[in-house]
Parts: sequence; structure tokens; C-alpha cells
Amino acid sequence: MNTRVLVTGFEPFGGETVNPALEAVKRLAGRTIETSEGSIQLLTQDIPTVFGRSVEVLAKAIEETQPDVVICVGQAGGRQHITPERVAINVDDARIPDNAGQQPVDASIVADGPVAYWTGLPVKRIVQSLQAAGIPASVSNTAGTYVCNHIFYGLMHLLQTKYPKIRGGFVHIPFLPEQVVDKQAPSMSLENIVKALEITVTTTALYTTDLAIAAGAEC
Repeated sequence: MNTRVLVTGFEPFGGETVNPALEAVKRLAGRTIETSEGSIQLLTQDIPTVFGRSVEVLAKAIEETQPDVVICVGQAGGRQHITPERVAINVDDARIPDNAGQQPVDASIVADGPVAYWTGLPVKRIVQSLQAAGIPASVSNTAGTYVCNHIFYGLMHLLQTKYPKIRGGFVHIPFLPEQVVDKQAPSMSLENIVKALEITVTTTALYTTDLAIAAGAEC
């Protein structure tokens, strides 16, 4: 098994000077992970935090690299865990403007597209693997309605309509410690975030099916 995995990370947004997703992706660039089943080649792409343009850049990267798996990564400030996302919904509803000043409200991402797409990642296996490594992790059932959900839905639509043999999904990660110096919010070290993404990539490459274990939420 030789697997090519494209991992993407967003540029800083919302007044932040750093985005842990982009910093982690920089650490992963050009790496190869060796497993008992073969090698995993990591391909990376910076993504603008901009509605529309983000999906265009992603689509070009997929076309150029022809990966087997695509994992988009984004910052979820306030979350304590690494959170693989279960579902992407067909709506943009921005609380703040994106980096191009756009602030869509109640707008469809794809006109006449499905209401939602399920992830193609084995999210429960990923969470189990992360927890076994001592990294806080849980399945998330909402990717929000900002650019993270936008690219997640855009990715899954691309895979459904153009690249049915490619698997893909989205993972949210917490703030870095330096981002919460003046905030009352949880954070995670860049080292642990990078380790978590390595585990996510490896688990996804090794398993095409998920576990049938409880990982839901009451509300």
C-alpha cells in the first residue's frame, strides 16, 4: 500500500496572527510516514480563509496532486479536543467577514446541492487512535457555518461529483497556547497537533471503514 494524502490548512483569520492548521501543515510538508502496510506520502496546501476561493484552491490542488485521501484542517477556537467532523452542511452563515471581507448569510454553498454530506474519514477510529495516544479527541457533529464548513462541503461535493475514488473529510483543531495568552480558552501545543494529524492520516490510510461504537452527543 502506497497512499498519497493531501492535507490542507487555512491562513490566519479573525484578527489572529497565526493559524494552528497552517502551522501544522508546514510541519507535515514533504513527509513520508512508513507503516507495516506501506508508505504514506504527505502532500500539503495552504488555503485562503475566503468563501469560494478556498474551494477553488483546493480543487486545483486535488487536480494537480491526484491524492488518494484529502484531509482539510481548520482552527476551532474554544474546543479542547481534536475533533474529526462527521457532517458538512450546505449553508454559509458567517458571524464575521472572511479575509476578503465577504460575510454571506443563509447562502447555499452549492445551488441545488444536497442538504449535507457525510465525511469519508473513519472518524470514530481516528478518535480512538488519538485517545490511545493520550491526545484529547472526540467526534464533532457540526463544522459550523464559516469557511471551515464551506471547504468541507465543497470538498465532499467535489469528491461526489468528480473524484468518487478519493476519500476525504475535515478535522478541527484547538488554539495554540500563544493564541490564548489574553483569552480564557483551551489550547494544544503544536507538537501534539502535528502528532494528532499524523495519527489521523495514518488511521485514514489504513482503514476504509469506521467502528460501530457510540460517539454521539446529547445536544
